[in-house]
Amino acid sequence: MTQTYAPAYAPQHNWLGRAEDFLDEKGKAAWIAAMVVGFIAFWPVGLALLAYMIWSKRMFKSSSCAKRTSHRQMTSRSTGNAAFDAYKADTLARLEEEQTNFEAFLTRLRDAKDKAEFDAFMAERSTKSDDAQTA
Repeated sequence: MTQTYAPAYAPQHNWLGRAEDFLDEKGKAAWIAAMVVGFIAFWPVGLALLAYMIWSKRMFKSSSCAKRTSHRQMTSRSTGNAAFDAYKADTLARLEEEQTNFEAFLTRLRDAKDKAEFDAFMAERSTKSDDAQTA
């Protein structure tokens, strides 16, 4: 049997990594404030922060994404009541199955609509070619 070793300590970051973690913890406003201070102090620093924010997609992250992630974590957490946890798991599984079925239905509906539009186009095209041959 193999045993894995997980260190009990977190790896130490350099000062840039710690600063990034600090700003991530504080949110988008902290990143923007750091960028503004960077532009005021020395414009290349502000420009570098702006480029990094765009490159790492920190500029476009919304807090709702973080809320969704924490909501997902909360739904998987146990409440301590086994009957309720079983009910919740069954209900969530049923809802996920219904969502999958509904998405499959929408896909079939779109495919049918596309096929109908294509068939109408082909019928119109054959009618035009028949008219052109008779004229």
